[in-house]
Amino acid sequence: MNTEIVEGIVEDAVEKLSAMDNITSLIIVAVLGLLAFYILTKPLRMLLKLAVNTVLGFVSLIAVNYLGGFIGVTLGVNWVNAIIVAIFGVPGVCVMFALRWLSML
Repeated sequence: MNTEIVEGIVEDAVEKLSAMDNITSLIIVAVLGLLAFYILTKPLRMLLKLAVNTVLGFVSLIAVNYLGGFIGVTLGVNWVNAIIVAIFGVPGVCVMFALRWLSML
């Protein structure tokens, strides 16, 4: 009779330990998932910002080329301008336009 009681207590302890292991594993996985999400969102946010800067910069570069044609100041679409536009966006186009315009005076 005593062995049955001991076996029952051991089985209950094993079940509780197993449940705690599952909860602990779940907490560890949740924390690692949140950590991975945090680590991966920064580069993705930077890539999204770079993409938005690039699109807005190229749209403004096209607008400057179109409107600048009326006053005789245009910017060529080349690798240097593309890199400046990709990094700095619209302010980069404005600075390139101002430098080009000042060089013509």
